[in-house]
Amino acid sequence: MEKFNHDLHHLFSQLGMDNSKEFIEDYLQHHSLDDSQTLADAPFLKPSQQAFIKESQNEDADWCEVIDQFDALLRK
Repeated sequence: MEKFNHDLHHLFSQLGMDNSKEFIEDYLQHHSLDDSQTLADAPFLKPSQQAFIKESQNEDADWCEVIDQFDALLRK
């Protein structure tokens, strides 16, 4: 089985967002999650983005590691 090495730039692109370093830094400064929220239910994500995250987590897809990283970066 092929192992993929996704990073935040790939994830943002997969989610249909700008994947530039500047956009990602700005996004992380303006969005956050509290302890009671899950990333898959984040109110600032579009339904299609939420669905991708839920599906990836449910299937333990190769995106899970970078999704977990994204989740951690949103918790301030």
